Amino acid sequence: MQKSDIEIAQSAKIQPIEFVADKIGIGHDCLEHYGKYKAKINTDNFNKLPLKKNGKLILVTAISPTPAGEGKTTTSVGLGDALRTIGKNTIICLREPSLGPVFGIKGGAAGGGHAQVIPMEDINLHFTGDFHAITSANNLLATMIDNHIHQGNELEIDTNHITWKRCLDMNDRSLRKIQIGLGGKHNGIPRDDGFDITVASEVMAILCLANDLHNLKERLGNIILDTISTSCPFLREI
Repeated sequence: MQKSDIEIAQSAKIQPIEFVADKIGIGHDCLEHYGKYKAKINTDNFNKLPLKKNGKLILVTAISPTPAGEGKTTTSVGLGDALRTIGKNTIICLREPSLGPVFGIKGGAAGGGHAQVIPMEDINLHFTGDFHAITSANNLLATMIDNHIHQGNELEIDTNHITWKRCLDMNDRSLRKIQIGLGGKHNGIPRDDGFDITVASEVMAILCLANDLHNLKERLGNIILDTISTSCPFLREI
């Protein structure tokens, strides 16, 4: 009987992240650990990394998965394994999976079969918590906007033209367009709202475009001003 993806992943022997980092010349002082098998690269020590500029980039994109699930990630991991097998020094860069598809028909997004990244369930469900942080940051702003309106709306925000949506790392069709604030005057102002999936939020887009922490803060500040000014009459002149 053929093993499922999760059975293959859980039967594999996982190498400690320090061992993986050593293979490509990343020292332990450059790692920010998330348990034994996951880590981020500490940006303070980024200049110490043995980066080379004479490598080749292979981009795998726009591949429709087969019914068995082989798509972009599975192809990328399989290609990386194949290149390592013939002696090439290879590193694979994958986007972080969204939680949304995990419990649906699509399955996870860490590859499949014997061409997957492990620990598969950790990567698919929580990983290092970045998506949770993005969700919280996005929804904090949404909450602040509604609280400002509830407290008197000094900025004269037009509740019919608020474009900033809440977000959730889940494909939930029922939340794409909703009405909020229906619980009486103590529970906000009634208006139309909705949820985007976290990976499609503006905070995620800003994070992807930011060059560093300072640039991230600057971009977040700009988008907040732009978002509010579109619905505030006296701010449009700024």
